[in-house]
Amino acid sequence: MFEGTETIEEFLARCSADVEEAVRKAAAAEILPRFRRLAEHEVDQKSGPHDLVTDADRLAELRLTEDLGALLPGSVVVGEEAVHANPAVYEALQGDAPVWIVDPVDGTRQFVHGDDGFCTLVALAHRGTVIASWTYAAARDQLATAVRGRGAFLDGQRLFAGPPAPGRDLVVATSHPDYTTDEQKGALRALWTDGLAPRPCGSAGLEYLAVASGRLDAVAFSWEAAWDHAAGLLLVEEAGGTHLTLTGEPFRITGGNALPFTAARDAATARRIAGLLNTGS
Repeated sequence: MFEGTETIEEFLARCSADVEEAVRKAAAAEILPRFRRLAEHEVDQKSGPHDLVTDADRLAELRLTEDLGALLPGSVVVGEEAVHANPAVYEALQGDAPVWIVDPVDGTRQFVHGDDGFCTLVALAHRGTVIASWTYAAARDQLATAVRGRGAFLDGQRLFAGPPAPGRDLVVATSHPDYTTDEQKGALRALWTDGLAPRPCGSAGLEYLAVASGRLDAVAFSWEAAWDHAAGLLLVEEAGGTHLTLTGEPFRITGGNALPFTAARDAATARRIAGLLNTGS
C-alpha cells in the first residue's frame, strides 16, 4: 500500500521532468534503435496475427517498470505485456496504491511496418482516477502531457480541442475492423450515417492526441484495456473534451463500462456519437 509522505500532486510538482526523462530514455534505448530495423525473431504474435508484440515492447516496458517504480516508492505498474503474462496484474487498478499504466509501444502494428504512427503511453492513476499522463511519439519527437486540473500540452504548447467547425462531416476514428467482433461491428456501423465520416483508427494514443488538438472530432472504441485509454482520455479532458459510454457515464479505467464508448472534442459531439452508438447496440 502506498505510504508516501507527500501527495501525488506534490510528487508531480517535484518529479514530472523525471517521468518525462524516463519515458524518453526508454524509447531511446529500446524502441528507436529497433524502428525499421526489426529482425524476424524480434516480432511475435499474442492472441493472433493482428495482435503483435516485439522485443521493443517487452524491453521498454521492463525499463519503464523499473524506472517509474523507483521514482515513486510504493507505486505499482500495470503494463500491457506484464498483464499478458499474468492477467492478475490488472487487479492493481482496483487497489489503493498509485498505479503507473504503461503501453510501451501503442501502435505496434504500425511500428512493425515501419510507420511512425506509434507512441509510448504512461499514465499515473490513483483509486481509479487518472492524475497525469505522458504520450510520447518517439519517431516524431513529440511529447504530450496532462495533469488533472492543469491542462494538456503538446511540446509545451497548451492544447484546446474546441468545437467542430459547423457545416462539415464529423471525422470519427473507430476501432479497427481487424480488432472487432461481429457484434461490435454492428454497434459501430451506426456511425456510417449522414454528417459523419468514420475511419479505422491507428494508434489509440495518437488518435486521442488528435482529438485533444482539434484535428479529429471523436473516437469510438469497443475495448477497455486501460493502457490504451488512460493517458489519452486525460489529454482530451484537459483540452476541454469529454468521454461517454453507452449509459451516458464517463469511461472508467477500472472497467465495467458499457461499450462501445466515445471521446470527443466537445460535449455536444460526444452526446451525438454516444446516441448513435446506442442505436447500433
